Amino acid sequence: MVHFVGAGPGAPDLITLRGWEHIREADVIIYAGSLVNPALLKGAKEGCAVYNSAEMTLEEVLAVMEQAEGAGKTTVRLHTGDPCLYGAIREQMDALAARGILYDGTPGVSSFCAAAAALGAEYTLPGVSQSVIITRMVGRTPVPERESVAAMAAHGTSMVLFLSSGLLEEVQGELLKGAYTQDTPAALVYKASWPEEKTVYCTVGTLAETGRAHGIQKTALVLVGGFLGAEYQRSKLYDPQFTTGYREGRQ
Repeated sequence: MVHFVGAGPGAPDLITLRGWEHIREADVIIYAGSLVNPALLKGAKEGCAVYNSAEMTLEEVLAVMEQAEGAGKTTVRLHTGDPCLYGAIREQMDALAARGILYDGTPGVSSFCAAAAALGAEYTLPGVSQSVIITRMVGRTPVPERESVAAMAAHGTSMVLFLSSGLLEEVQGELLKGAYTQDTPAALVYKASWPEEKTVYCTVGTLAETGRAHGIQKTALVLVGGFLGAEYQRSKLYDPQFTTGYREGRQ
């Protein structure tokens, strides 16, 4: 059996209870060493074989899984955040299915959630934005043209960019092609939930300058949108005049 486990954004205590139990019971752990906090490996039992997938190819990862399965062992594939976002898990799952190897998934806290927590922010503010776009800047890995940052920016809603903090000049230019302006609020969150976490507020027009000033070039999220501003409407849910299935609104 192979368990795909979301390690969370970085802080060891932000992994789920189920994920932690899988780590404790694993015979083999393959972890994304470039991003997963190695402190999580302290939960591994004695004799557990640990592999750093940052140094491996897909074929090498699959070979370890297949060998472990043949020996009747349990494998944990430990990915950063929630592996459903930029986790490259589909190709692993399809390969395991083709080999007749069972697998399951345990979700994790994504870094975009940890980034909002670090800023004390809410992506979906009444009267400001009710949608969140999660995307990335084109780099060595292509992005469909219809999903370019400029195309996504046309919506003007809350946006989170992964894997893009090393391309802030390009990101800034693409965002300004959409509904955002030079003054649209933005923020950079470096290593959300890690001890070295850093949060910096700026605007779309100063993204690149801010990144340079603070030495932020990787392992950071770019957050953009009016949700980072001061203006929003009170929610209907807790308005005393709003009737819900649990209470009658007062007139």
